[in-house]
Amino acid sequence: MADHAYITTPLYYVNAEPHLGSTYTTVVADALARFSRQRGIPTVLQTGTDEHGEKIAETAREAGVSPREFVDDVAAKFQATWDSCGIQYDNFIRTSDPAHIEFVQEVLTRLHANDDIYFGSYEGLYCVGCERLYTEKELQGGLCPDHLTKPTEVSEPNYFFRMAKYQDAIREHIEKHQGFIHPEGYRNETLGILREDLGDLCISRPKERLSWGIELPFDAGYVTYVWFDALLNYVSGPAALGRFDELWPATLHLIGKDILKPHAVYWPTMLLAAGYPLYDRLGVGGFWSSGGHKMSKSLGNVAKPLELRDRYGMDALRYFLLRDMAFGQDADFTEQALVTRLNADLANGLGNLVSRTLAMTKKYFEGRVQPRLPETEADAVLATAFANARTKLDAHIDDLAFHRGLGAVWEAIDVANKYVADQAPFKLAKDEAQRPRVGAILHNCIEALRVAAQLVAPFLPESAEKIREALGVEPEQFANLDLPWGDAFSDDHTVSGPINLFPRVES
Repeated sequence: MADHAYITTPLYYVNAEPHLGSTYTTVVADALARFSRQRGIPTVLQTGTDEHGEKIAETAREAGVSPREFVDDVAAKFQATWDSCGIQYDNFIRTSDPAHIEFVQEVLTRLHANDDIYFGSYEGLYCVGCERLYTEKELQGGLCPDHLTKPTEVSEPNYFFRMAKYQDAIREHIEKHQGFIHPEGYRNETLGILREDLGDLCISRPKERLSWGIELPFDAGYVTYVWFDALLNYVSGPAALGRFDELWPATLHLIGKDILKPHAVYWPTMLLAAGYPLYDRLGVGGFWSSGGHKMSKSLGNVAKPLELRDRYGMDALRYFLLRDMAFGQDADFTEQALVTRLNADLANGLGNLVSRTLAMTKKYFEGRVQPRLPETEADAVLATAFANARTKLDAHIDDLAFHRGLGAVWEAIDVANKYVADQAPFKLAKDEAQRPRVGAILHNCIEALRVAAQLVAPFLPESAEKIREALGVEPEQFANLDLPWGDAFSDDHTVSGPINLFPRVES
């Protein structure tokens, strides 16, 4: 087991408010952080906002406000959204933070002194939306592949980072470390980039063209290229917390596939040049579309996370995002698909098990947990199902396969619902002589609820807490994942009446 864990989301660019894609990545990070903490690993989750660059200056100008006013407003919206969504982040970093600015300038000074930064001429096809140069080969029909706009020809003096100097070292590291980039397809894509001439990275913009950025410490006439600035947040954050030596490089960076090259190529070369160990792992997620189309305001198919939370509950949204996307692949969002998952898995599955177990315990025994009897074959199958679910869940989450991990838990929940149907305590209760067996069946169902709640707690935290409270389990006991089956409830323990955990939604 690791001594500690450091999990990061990308810094979200503040030219737009939080959307389904950024919400997905943040939910993944939050689930992993909760999962890690639940297993006794001290964990830090960092998220934040990327606030410099030409796009921000341009968007602020169009809005009729200063860049500072604009970024303060949007950064506050990101932070408020994650707070409203129950994201348990430990550090919210902004690239306009004084500590980050100072850190970036210290790194720039060090690289400049080591001759890893030099002055040269910057020429090429530049996309303002991407804030990067493109080669003719990278364009699609002469257009930026992301923004479908024609790049501008740019020629100006600038400062460069000797990125090519570290190209071979990064390629060799990726070839030797299978899990450095996950999933495998993105590792192969990165190696393809590194097998071609990488060139050096322009890391400045002249102030006469752009003043909104971190000033170069060795030339006041230039500001730092937004990517060189923003990527350093992953080390400036723990440094500002005074925990760098503790947290680095026990790192999992979570990103979307559109920013693979900066994180898999630029960032590792920067770390080597600055004398830092490379991060441990890069997890690359896919894109969400809607109804088979890319989400856009013009199509009216943008899914807003807070509106979805208000309609269906945050746990239902979290479950859908984690269950319906195989990490690393693209997925399609429709509200109908979310409702289908909610009704089938949450309402009919876990919610039904909670409601019927508590209702029968209340009806037949006034909520008092009854003694367990010698284990039958059916009882053993139930206990084994949840033990296997724990084993499978741990393995799948280590592989970032959230859909498979949750699937394994729901297999056990299905076994529990079948156990209730097959053992039929509602029928046995009609025979007074069978009352002890009815109590034993319900005790096993209550154990199933306890373990199910523990397993889903990192992914559905609000629902797990409601189950814990309904079962009357103390937080300290609930935190014990190794508590043996059958040892959690004394014979005089009382549980609450039924709760409607996931109300069905009519389409």
